[in-house]
Amino acid sequence: MKRIVIFASGSGSNAENLIRFFQDRDNATVVQVLTNNPHAKVLDRCKTLKVSALSFNRTAFTATNDVLNILRASQPDLIVLAGFLWKFPQNILDAFPNKVVNIHPALLPKYGGKGMYGMHVHQAVVANKESETGITVHYVNEHYDEGAIIFQASCEVAPLDKAEDVAAKIHELEMAHFPKVVEKLLNH
Repeated sequence: MKRIVIFASGSGSNAENLIRFFQDRDNATVVQVLTNNPHAKVLDRCKTLKVSALSFNRTAFTATNDVLNILRASQPDLIVLAGFLWKFPQNILDAFPNKVVNIHPALLPKYGGKGMYGMHVHQAVVANKESETGITVHYVNEHYDEGAIIFQASCEVAPLDKAEDVAAKIHELEMAHFPKVVEKLLNH
């Protein structure tokens, strides 16, 4: 049984989707969710779904090995960033090479980098009158949104779409594709 640890910062809709997807599978399971936000809604979702969840602060993440030690104890086959906003520290990337993946709400390399997350991305897509956007699942490296691309899916941006319309389309793509991409990565 493959083991997944999820990192999330906010509401946790992608985390919940992954947890539910793997609940009925016999090949993988989400063993833990970690968050940098002690008030994140993802913690409530995990309680409801009976998945272990912990919050941590910046010191535990970047200045000590506390989070790394939690991960070592969990022995994940894959670490999945699902709406996690902090840059990942080198000590964790070194300990889990090619085992940390992220989902980004745009077609990278467009609209990636520091500060480009959530509605910021969708507003930029609309402001630049893009005709399409999408999602990118990629490996995490030491730079925001620059790791090797694993998977992309796109959708149309209609001329009258607002950022909220784009967000809804992206959410649909994430729900449909992210768990399947994670499962495929685990089966390699």
